[in-house]
Amino acid sequence: QTQLMESGGGLVQAGDSLRLSCAASGDISCISWMNWYRQAPGKDRELVARITNSGITYIPDSVKGRFTISPGDERYTNTLQIHSLTPEDTAVYYCNAETDYSAGFCLTFPVWGHGTQVTVSL
Repeated sequence: QTQLMESGGGLVQAGDSLRLSCAASGDISCISWMNWYRQAPGKDRELVARITNSGITYIPDSVKGRFTISPGDERYTNTLQIHSLTPEDTAVYYCNAETDYSAGFCLTFPVWGHGTQVTVSL
């Protein structure tokens, strides 16, 4: 079984930067790429970053220029760096792992972490 653990959330002030980390453990053989999503109160879950096993990254236009994702020191870990935080960035941030679904294996995917709260105050 695959587990994801997020860390690094907390209460910050507008304009600050924050670093969130995600580490996968357990059966990691199925992981093809990892994502960060966020969900603010009353809003849908939103993709904010993606990194593939080969290190290819994707940042949606909504957060491009402020969010970056990079691989961690260990395989299947990554770091989400957020700059120039605003109160609109307040949300629970979730790490997610996806697999190559066309292969027909890894039926327990997608896998989600429990999330880490980020609160940005003025």
